[in-house]
Amino acid sequence: MPTDGFTTEPGPQSPRVTVRGEARLEVDPELARIGVTVGARGTDRDNTLRDLTRRNTEALELIKSYGDAVERLETGAFTLTPEPARHGRGERVRAYSGRVHLTAELTDFTALGELATRLAEHELTRVDGPWWTLRPDSPAYARVRRLAVRAAVQRAREYAEALGTTLDALLELSDTGTDLIPPPQAGGLRMAFAAEAVEPTPPLTLEPQLQTASAEVTARFTLHPPTL
Repeated sequence: MPTDGFTTEPGPQSPRVTVRGEARLEVDPELARIGVTVGARGTDRDNTLRDLTRRNTEALELIKSYGDAVERLETGAFTLTPEPARHGRGERVRAYSGRVHLTAELTDFTALGELATRLAEHELTRVDGPWWTLRPDSPAYARVRRLAVRAAVQRAREYAEALGTTLDALLELSDTGTDLIPPPQAGGLRMAFAAEAVEPTPPLTLEPQLQTASAEVTARFTLHPPTL
């Protein structure tokens, strides 16, 4: 990682200063992601597959019913696994278990709690999350980069003032990183019910988790020759 310092080319007329500018910005999240795992289990393969298909369809239809609040919906892994008998010889199967994994990204955080609660009321359905994040093209990244540049200019000016001079020209500006710092995770929400609830469950209230965007730049300036 570069460090602040001075360099001088041959001759007294071109002193230079190299500085690092850093910035952090806390902003509200723009997206929330939840994972949904739909399951089925039974002694008959075809019936297990039919149950899994039905529950997967119900979950998809429920998520899609939230319209524009859902920005992305994806199906991940699908598994149907035979469970061998614990005793006996040959290829005896005592049961079949199946799972389908879904991922949904939402922009409406009010709808998020209601959707998560309604999904968790479905049979053999597990809900994980939410995981909060920013969009890849979030304006927060541009804002934090500008702050990092301003920090670099201010730091260079402070060095120049300490020498009794001022900055002359910018020689180089390099972006050494713009990141979204992951907040501490407590494992996220996990809900699962083996059967539908008798009465509707009140929607969860979920408080969005602040996101921290950071940026770092390195800048090189020439100085007006100081009188030392």
